[in-house]
Amino acid sequence: MKRIYLDCNATAPLRPEARAAMVAAMDVIGNPSSVHAEGRAAKGLIERARAQVAAAFGAEGADVIFTSGATEAAALALEGRGLVGAGIEHDAVRAWITEDLEVGANGQVAVKDPARSTLQLANSETGIIQTLPEGLAVSDMTQAFGKLPVAFNWSGAQMAIVSAHKLGGPKGIGALVVRRGTDLAARIRGGGQEMGRRAGTENIIGIAGFGAAAEAAARDLTLDVWARVEKIRNILESAIAEISNETIFVGKDSARLPNTSCFLTPGWKGETQVMALDLAGFAVSAGSACSSGKVQASRVMLAMGYDVPAASSALRVSLGPEVTEEDVMRFAEAWAKRWQRHRARLA
Repeated sequence: MKRIYLDCNATAPLRPEARAAMVAAMDVIGNPSSVHAEGRAAKGLIERARAQVAAAFGAEGADVIFTSGATEAAALALEGRGLVGAGIEHDAVRAWITEDLEVGANGQVAVKDPARSTLQLANSETGIIQTLPEGLAVSDMTQAFGKLPVAFNWSGAQMAIVSAHKLGGPKGIGALVVRRGTDLAARIRGGGQEMGRRAGTENIIGIAGFGAAAEAAARDLTLDVWARVEKIRNILESAIAEISNETIFVGKDSARLPNTSCFLTPGWKGETQVMALDLAGFAVSAGSACSSGKVQASRVMLAMGYDVPAASSALRVSLGPEVTEEDVMRFAEAWAKRWQRHRARLA
């Protein structure tokens, strides 16, 4: 049985460019903080990757601070700032904020005081895209980077959180992008790495993979790769709609990530669907990866005003450039069979 991977918002398959860069980096033996030739070679590898990420993200290279991932980047950006946000934010952001911002039924968040607020650019579960206000303190751009043409310098945000493995880079490496002049205190102290803002010997293998993946992702944006993915996503939604007139497509009339479909079939638990589809050879999720495995209603759906039966039925399908129309039609067929079995049990 050929498995079909439809959970790219949790983690995207490793790009060949990233794999090649990481393999090459394994042979770089120097410590980036050493001044000898081997150390300079390691430092050069980091600075090349910093420039690659900055160019792909529309930011200055010196503003890219490498971290162990988006969760650490969120802590570095948010700890001690007393910012407010909405209930749809990722758990890595919610850990540091007060949830005072209201979410509309369309998934849009009303920001009253940008300088005291954080707002994601795109939601990991629904794909719904926000309009960022000028002067926003922090934005989680993890899901948007690589799928949308993002320019940090024009985003209006003071800081942005990004991650490598959402765009085809390795796991365990991310970055906080900081607008120059923004006050930021180091949370991990010790050495002077990352411009004194994040101590510790750099993960040069992960950093090299991140840089190569970011460069490849930027190239894909110029080739309209995601426009093709969006067409396939829409084909999938049309197929599901023909199968079930009870299914609700979240954010269908809003601007969304081109690869993301979140749909609710009230009364049919999302976790049950995930397990059944996994056995059929399809990898999907019932929400963000960090909340998967918790048998509960999606807090994102609840924040948008859906009731518990609907919020508990959320299923997220997130596509990558390698997914074909045949793949999603096979998924729709498998989903239909299990939907019919579910309805038969209720009869």
